[in-house]
Amino acid sequence: MFKILEAETLAEKTYRMVVEAPNVAHACEPGQFLIVRCEEESERIALTICDYDREKKTVTIVFQTIGESSYKIAEKKAGDYFADVAGPLGNPAEYVNEPLDEVKKRHYLLVGGGLGTAPVYPQAKWLAEHGVDVDVIIGTKCKDTLIMEQEMIDAVGAEHVFVTTDDGSYKRHGMVTAVIEDLVKNEGRKYDKCVAIGPMIMMKFVVRLTKEMGLPTIVSMNPIMVDGTGMCGACRLIVGDEVKFACVDGPEFDGFLVDFDQAMKRMKLYSTEEGRRLLEYQEGNTHKGNCGGDK
Repeated sequence: MFKILEAETLAEKTYRMVVEAPNVAHACEPGQFLIVRCEEESERIALTICDYDREKKTVTIVFQTIGESSYKIAEKKAGDYFADVAGPLGNPAEYVNEPLDEVKKRHYLLVGGGLGTAPVYPQAKWLAEHGVDVDVIIGTKCKDTLIMEQEMIDAVGAEHVFVTTDDGSYKRHGMVTAVIEDLVKNEGRKYDKCVAIGPMIMMKFVVRLTKEMGLPTIVSMNPIMVDGTGMCGACRLIVGDEVKFACVDGPEFDGFLVDFDQAMKRMKLYSTEEGRRLLEYQEGNTHKGNCGGDK
């Protein structure tokens, strides 16, 4: 059993929980995810790690209520327990395992859209703590749906955080792509690497822009994950000329190589029982991934 130490509502249908999970907290790195099972009979839910504290032996998750299982998780209060919290799963952000001297030579641009702001946070925090230059763009529909602005400011500094809202109700007005263009073209900021996490359509257009700019971009394909082991076939995608699975091969990939149109079309088809059967028939033995564990 895993005790919930903190539980709060960040915005409508968006929740934050701090969970006591010593083994996960000890081993996890930015970019990875975990699997939560609310009760013994509950389904497994893959959730990205928003934060971790090795000393306190805790991990933080931020999630939205979509289906029955996520609503049941949201009903939990501080002092309640989850049946299971398994992880860390997936591969860490690539810079975690690179020579720090090389990473410090780069200027990173992190882009979080909507709920994607949550998994961007541990990356911003890690980079800043290791002395790496980093700017962060947070995009959201409106002021009421904005999450983690202050946490991001605390991590990297107010002068490095840029918030934009679709409706212009707070800070800048427009999509994250407009902010990227403004920072690069108008403010003259130079970046060596971009990391974008958020809705598929947002990542698609970020990559389209950064490709024109010649700015290498990493994207996290966690939005298409379901069971987190490769066994369901939900997160199958094409990266370059290869079949990959977000949960066992990622969740992060070279954005220039991801076929977003195919992934979004497949996502829509996978949402129905008939669609899942069709995909399984069409994809044959490539429908499911290797569930033998992380690399």
